[in-house]
Amino acid sequence: MGKTHTTSADERNETLKLYVNGKIVPRAEAVVSIYDSGFMLGDGLWEGIRLHDGVWAFLDLHLDRLFEASLALDLDLGLDRAGFARALEETAAANGMVTDCHARLMVTRGLKSAPFQHPSFSRSGPTVAIIMEHSVPSIPRPIQLASVAHHRGLPLTQDAKLNSHSKLNCIIACIAAEKAGADEGLMFDPFGFVNTTNSCNFFIVRKGAVWTSTGDYCMNGITRQHVIDLCRENDIPVFERNYSLVDTYGADEAFMTGSFGGLTPVGGIDQRQLPTAPGPVTQRLSALYRDLIARHVTEQKAMAPALASG
Repeated sequence: MGKTHTTSADERNETLKLYVNGKIVPRAEAVVSIYDSGFMLGDGLWEGIRLHDGVWAFLDLHLDRLFEASLALDLDLGLDRAGFARALEETAAANGMVTDCHARLMVTRGLKSAPFQHPSFSRSGPTVAIIMEHSVPSIPRPIQLASVAHHRGLPLTQDAKLNSHSKLNCIIACIAAEKAGADEGLMFDPFGFVNTTNSCNFFIVRKGAVWTSTGDYCMNGITRQHVIDLCRENDIPVFERNYSLVDTYGADEAFMTGSFGGLTPVGGIDQRQLPTAPGPVTQRLSALYRDLIARHVTEQKAMAPALASG
């Protein structure tokens, strides 16, 4: 079964060095306490970032999202922006990583003195950890989706815009999809409109136009926004709107977006196969997104000497 985050096997990942609270340690020693807030309660935030030719793609946007989310959680991140950038660079250097790598940057509220949820029980922290792996997406076929009953909630329940460690609703959706013989769950918003999959943002293409959800009830992904911007810059009609499962079944193409895989084609939904996967619009946007990353890498490398001298 093709999974959204399937990668090519890489034996180098068996001997990784990972970042935990300012130290880079062998993979077997990269551990946190069972009293950690993230382990105990899912009290933490994370970002998934990819390394392309020596550049952490769109790092500023990832850090913007991390720091904004920390305000909602009243969470001291422990490092400033330069500190997070330095931690990523040092971990990559320790593993000899230059490209085709993925980092999961995680911050929790830290160690608790007792197993209870109130933040006052977190007496030391935060915990800052980075899992970094050699990672080339290797999805053998277009993804199959199954619509599931588990939806993304209202902001006052748990705002889906928070990239939090609390992912149980998405995991349950993923399990439901797997039980239905699919790779991912297609989730709805609280009003029954198509929203997102359990791990990625979701788009359909109808008669050459690209549709995605309003963004009110899903993670406003960085790749999602880049795809929307690329559509607007290249005269591809794009709509952020409410749409139903009926609209989805009638789509010509569908794809998912995320930092890990960029654009991932969807082959079918609820055992209804789409006419093309990947279709022409998906292929065009995939090429435009690859070009965007290449330009971004070039720009960041050009800026690096100036920043160093400044």
